[in-house]
Amino acid sequence: MERRLADLPTEEWNDVRVDITPREYVLDYLAHSFPVQLYEPFTDSEGNLSSRPVYRDGQPVESREAVARRDELIAQLASLPPVPGALDQIVQHFGTELVAEVTGRSRRIVRRSTPSGGDRLVVENRAAAANLAETQAFMDDSKRILIFSDAGGTGRSYHAELSARNTRLRVHYLLEPGWKADAAIQGLGRTHRTNQAQPPLFRPIATDVKAEKRFLSTIARRLDTLGAITRGQRQTGGQGLFRPEDNLESPYARDALRQLYLLLVRGKVEGCSLERFESATGLKLMDANGIKDELPPITTFLNRLLALTIALQGILFTAFEQLLTAKIEGAIAAGIYDVGLETLTAEGFTVTGRQTIYTHPGTGAETRLLTIAQR
Repeated sequence: MERRLADLPTEEWNDVRVDITPREYVLDYLAHSFPVQLYEPFTDSEGNLSSRPVYRDGQPVESREAVARRDELIAQLASLPPVPGALDQIVQHFGTELVAEVTGRSRRIVRRSTPSGGDRLVVENRAAAANLAETQAFMDDSKRILIFSDAGGTGRSYHAELSARNTRLRVHYLLEPGWKADAAIQGLGRTHRTNQAQPPLFRPIATDVKAEKRFLSTIARRLDTLGAITRGQRQTGGQGLFRPEDNLESPYARDALRQLYLLLVRGKVEGCSLERFESATGLKLMDANGIKDELPPITTFLNRLLALTIALQGILFTAFEQLLTAKIEGAIAAGIYDVGLETLTAEGFTVTGRQTIYTHPGTGAETRLLTIAQR
């Protein structure tokens, strides 16, 4: 946005009519990164068939077919209606009267009413103290919605504090968790603190593009890892935010992926043959002796899903999810699934047995196993 505003005369900031959406970045990416160089096959000294880029007079030769496909894709994307970023959509849809914004932005595009009853987009400057005022407006119940980024994810409180006027239930939508588990927990902790009227409701967000769950999976795994480091219990890191099947890099997920590979080799995945899978992903499951001993790991599989068509993503990910769910449900039914820390509810509990299972040789400190019964 800042780059487009720099090209826009300031006298036009009161009626913005140009496209200030992420589409420009995607178009630039396609124009400069879409592979258009021509390659030719060749046989190396050992008789292996390979390919190499073609040059003429020291300059790379472009493939006419690839250039045509790139230009067609750019034209198709340019013809679509512009889609603002999530932050701009929320602010422009609900209005600044309802939305408190706590971000690092010094300028933003907002919607304003015109005397004729219409509306227009204008550039609004934000003061350095805007975040403090916006936070207070939310806590005072002057604004019903608060949206914050990393700039507002540390050192601030947005929970249903008993001393605040706004003690309503916080419904916390996790739109972009990022890749840092500690930063994600910092953000989640802004709405879940002590002295609150009620805990928040966390809602991770994902579209119906199946491969997008790969990003939620990464943060789910890292939250589990962080929980193991900080609390000695891996399931506590995510604070119950994610389900077991959200972690696509767990041992159950690895077992489910191997089963999916076997089904692909046997032609048992409806809508995707082994040949189609290997051609689309570039992953090879077979060698001269049959199915490979070293199959592609889960991280490679998830990354390759991102490059597939939406339809093929749906076929493969749906099959994978079904296998993963079956693995987890089977472990739960067998009583071998590690659920981590649990909250037990009852009228009361009675300790029916105590057993010392470890005594530290240096200090004599004991670790005891308690058996409890519900009343």
